[in-house]
Amino acid sequence: MNTWKLWSIVKRELVSYFESPVAYVILAIFALLTGYFFYVRIQLYNFLSLQFMRYQSYISSLNISDFIVKPLYANLGVILLLLVPVITMRSYAEEKKNGTKELIMTSPVTLTEIVLGKFISACLVFSAMLFFTLTIPLILISYASVDKGILITTYIGMFLIGASMISVGMFASSITENQIVAAVITFGILLAFWAVGWVSHGTNPELSSFLRYMSLVDEHFQNLLKGIVDTRDIVYYLSFTFFFLFLTHRVLESERWR
Repeated sequence: MNTWKLWSIVKRELVSYFESPVAYVILAIFALLTGYFFYVRIQLYNFLSLQFMRYQSYISSLNISDFIVKPLYANLGVILLLLVPVITMRSYAEEKKNGTKELIMTSPVTLTEIVLGKFISACLVFSAMLFFTLTIPLILISYASVDKGILITTYIGMFLIGASMISVGMFASSITENQIVAAVITFGILLAFWAVGWVSHGTNPELSSFLRYMSLVDEHFQNLLKGIVDTRDIVYYLSFTFFFLFLTHRVLESERWR
């Protein structure tokens, strides 16, 4: 794999993202929603603090990580279900629609470089989204006592779940030339992996454990929100991402040889 060619693709994709208003709109929406949810959690925390002052025995149960950090970033995970499909829907679908896919497919770059280049560029856009939320942990650290380890693992979890979602979006965009269809397929797949843990309740223990493990959030993301770094969670997200990138590669390979 040629590193120069890979980063040329990354640069090309990043330019295409920010030449259109889509990236700016996504960044603005994500920043505004993050700020809103943070404000709501702060107001709730302040209200409960005043209420619990009457009952000193309950004060210790007011934990910033439990009342602000975990609910806030869990909500942001839900928002990603809607925003990631918009980020990825144009990745390959637009190339097909505009007729530029043939130019890329016949250019002197490998399919691996194409897939990784587009994936890395989307991850960089997503990283920019996360960057604008860093004011939240800075505010919490400045004005309150908060577990810094939980904040670090939370952002690790956010990046891993975002990368996993992007890989699904890349796959969905590779199988259609319609961007809206690609976004809908991405949302459907992500929703299925998000909700699979819900149906684990009421099933036998073995099936329940398997379904929870397959869920994007039920165990893995929740563990990271609690500050727990388990190699099984990391392996799950990396395997999930690799699997859908592999599927994308196979789709492109089948089209190249048609």
